[in-house]
Amino acid sequence: MRGISRKQAWGTAACTAVALLAAPAAALADTEDLSAREITDKAEKELLDAKSVTLELEQKGADLGGDEPASMKLALDQDDNCVGSLTMADKGGSLELIKRGEKVWMKPDAAFWKAQLPGGQGEAAADIIGDRYLYGTTDDVLLKDMAGVCDLKEIQQEVRDGSGDESTLKKGDRTEVDGTDVIPVTGREDGKTITLDVAAEGTPYLVRATEKGDGTDSVLKLSDYDKPVPKDTPSDEDSVNVSQLQGVENG
Repeated sequence: MRGISRKQAWGTAACTAVALLAAPAAALADTEDLSAREITDKAEKELLDAKSVTLELEQKGADLGGDEPASMKLALDQDDNCVGSLTMADKGGSLELIKRGEKVWMKPDAAFWKAQLPGGQGEAAADIIGDRYLYGTTDDVLLKDMAGVCDLKEIQQEVRDGSGDESTLKKGDRTEVDGTDVIPVTGREDGKTITLDVAAEGTPYLVRATEKGDGTDSVLKLSDYDKPVPKDTPSDEDSVNVSQLQGVENG
């Protein structure tokens, strides 16, 4: 069964935005009065300091395959907890995902199983799981691969390690994203246009990162900084141990 990497899941919008958020930050004036570089500095600091955040990805492109998400929304934190959902591209189905530490619950629909497992294996897996969660730990390869999207610390490390071209950054006029006033900062990276929308008032959070070019358009929204990830987990009655799929995958 194929898994999806964290890089595949968050797409190039997230990875390229990292390159524009890469310089030492300082305590500065209100966002609207800052330069493009200063705005991204402050947004970087807030993302690096975040204990948790909700990330919502939408991407479109002819090159997206069934093992890549067309959309995804996850609340995740630095303690390896997350909850959310993914919808795969190219009729690859969808799934709900919950992770608490090393424990993982995954609830795919029938279309996901059929796309991931060949022949009748997908239908057999869907019949076994039904409307329940597949449960196990990150010791299982399948669950470990899927839960890789929950690694907030790794995302933050990419921001720390990134390096962007300051000369390409341009600040735009104040606008609005989902009811929040933002200041857009636009740059170029590897032939693609990246726009980072940073909150204009209050804490200068990165609100949205948009990428256009190279055959794929992506939008990554960030919200609920430092809001605790929900702790609810499925009951035993609503869960099926991952070991019950071993016969199906080996069949």
